[in-house]
Amino acid sequence: MEVSNRHGPQQGAALMKRTTKYVALDVHQATTVASVREESGRVIARSVLPTEGDALTEFFRGMRGTIHVACEEGTQAQWVHDLLVPLVDRVVVCDRRGEARSGNKADQVDADQLSEQLRRGNLRAVYHASAARATLKELTRSYTNLVEDTTRVMLRLKALFRARGLQTRGQRVYHPRERAAWLAQLADRGAQVRAEVLYAELDVLCRLRPRAKAVMVAEARRDPAWAVLGTIPFFGPVRVALLLATMQTPWRFRTKRNLWAYAGLAVVTRSSAEYAIVAGRPVRRRRAPLTRGLNRNHNRVLKDVFKGAATAATARPGPLQDWYQERLAGGMRAELARVTLTRKLAALTLRLWKKGERFDPAQLTRQAR
Repeated sequence: MEVSNRHGPQQGAALMKRTTKYVALDVHQATTVASVREESGRVIARSVLPTEGDALTEFFRGMRGTIHVACEEGTQAQWVHDLLVPLVDRVVVCDRRGEARSGNKADQVDADQLSEQLRRGNLRAVYHASAARATLKELTRSYTNLVEDTTRVMLRLKALFRARGLQTRGQRVYHPRERAAWLAQLADRGAQVRAEVLYAELDVLCRLRPRAKAVMVAEARRDPAWAVLGTIPFFGPVRVALLLATMQTPWRFRTKRNLWAYAGLAVVTRSSAEYAIVAGRPVRRRRAPLTRGLNRNHNRVLKDVFKGAATAATARPGPLQDWYQERLAGGMRAELARVTLTRKLAALTLRLWKKGERFDPAQLTRQAR
């Protein structure tokens, strides 16, 4: 594939100078658009490269000086990150979803804007670790995809019968021995064929799920943190495996509040007109900020792990249920008590993982700080 370089001899010479360069990559399936800026902000090169390892490696090996690279989070982000880390001084993978954008939309425009944001230091990096837990991460994705696909097929089956006025309470509609009776209730031949296809798909998924789970758990057991996380109440093999693959390392979170935000457990508040002028001086108003729930920008897998463990803890006897009941006895609303317990579990996980300690019910308060 031909590489298009939109810069002349003078700009090519600028790439060879030992100066700081800010490179943005707009990565797509077939091509990657690159924008290179120097410290002054001037674009010194624009290129269109094939999204291939050799082409990207050759492009960056032709540069001199300190090189900072940025690309947006996406399907190829981890691959680009691992490919370029040995070649450049810094790689930033950022998530710009939700940003307000104006003006024209094009690949080169996006790359130019990204390189300028990189130069100004306005990009917030998304964590991309080394390949230490890459295998476990892929295995957990395989398992969670199978779980999601199984749930989707089961919902489609129930919707198929419900659309014809047939009640499908419970799990009987999925049982192999009951299927003939359910299919007989479908008068439409097309609906019968569709239901048979969905039943066949469900059987395949149900056979694959235990195999995927066993491989995932076996890989997770090899991790040194398995013995620590497995001592936390209601953290079974699947939840521990998901924790290891999603968090990867506890040291990426400086405090428990950083983890709360990542897991969707950070309380969002809004305030306005916080100050008033009294006797010619600004004085802060005493009214408290308004609470607006929990943050929406979060990792859904991690939130499901902590939320599921907290929900189970409220229903089963143990130190966590006792702690939950104490909050209720103190006048806290049930939904707030569950959120507080979920946050406590997250803080407990972070501390034990960092310290390498095992869960001790007698020191529940201290270990969750």
